Amino acid sequence: MFQRFAAALLVAGGVLTPTPAQAETSCDPVVFGVTVLRIHQTMAGTLCVPAGARTLQILVPGGFYNRSYWDIALPSRSYRRAMNDAGYATLAVDRLGAGASSRPVSAMPTAVVDADAVHQVVRAMRPRFTKVLLAGHSLGSAISVIEAGTYHDVDGVVVTAMGHHLNALGITPIAATFVPAVLDPRFRGRALDPGYLTTLAGMRYSMHRPGPNVRAVVALDEATKDVAAPGELVDAALLGTVTRYTRRINVPVLSAIASGDPTFCGPLATDCSSAASFQAAEAPFYGPAAQLRTYVLRGYGHAFNFAPNAPDLYAAVIAWANRKVGG
Repeated sequence: MFQRFAAALLVAGGVLTPTPAQAETSCDPVVFGVTVLRIHQTMAGTLCVPAGARTLQILVPGGFYNRSYWDIALPSRSYRRAMNDAGYATLAVDRLGAGASSRPVSAMPTAVVDADAVHQVVRAMRPRFTKVLLAGHSLGSAISVIEAGTYHDVDGVVVTAMGHHLNALGITPIAATFVPAVLDPRFRGRALDPGYLTTLAGMRYSMHRPGPNVRAVVALDEATKDVAAPGELVDAALLGTVTRYTRRINVPVLSAIASGDPTFCGPLATDCSSAASFQAAEAPFYGPAAQLRTYVLRGYGHAFNFAPNAPDLYAAVIAWANRKVGG
């Protein structure tokens, strides 16, 4: 723990040592002290800064994922690396309860509480960077929406794997895989109470369907999976999906989804067949200040950073960010 806090102090002071793997981008672990519900917690992350970067993207993972979702160890599947190569600094964080962040009782984390914690991270990073974007995946998108709509302290939001029309038929089989994390050997020894949930072992392909069922890809997803608290899932659905909280966002928004995402796409939910159809479905939930733009990645499911064509998404995010926010 001391080493992680020391790393955070070094980052805050601007002392960053380039890693051998990337001479032009320095990556370091960071830990932020945050206070939520009057209780001190810590939020861990990885800060990667290309030389001269002035804009920071804070990357918030979805439920049952941690910061590794943004830097997948597969060829061309690293959102983090793509943004760094384009000149954007990135800070991939672990939600409270997940990864290396603190593990409060499972009743504490909600999407609103997570948004408060992310807000404190935004505030801590502001002195160093001219502009700050939030990028979220699924639950992380709901957290980003709540943060941006509540605190109005960021310059843009990238929403991925989230829409405003849940597909009950598609989400039910995924929800059926949720089990107490304490029953999974992967989390043995981690200080988690029985309220925390994870996905049943061997069921991660549900996050990728209808994408190709590639054994190595699904195995990596299984090996890096994480937990979620029930409260996060409930208010994320209510504030991020069901209501029009997104209308409170007053900065540019890019919303991206995969064409086969079973949680939001389908005949009784959202038409994700094209960016135009997705735009038509989502536009009523955003105000004019959001200047909503949409993107659809073809042929994959919910966890589409794992998709073979994920670089197409990264290129779309970079083009949008360059145009709407600036590097």
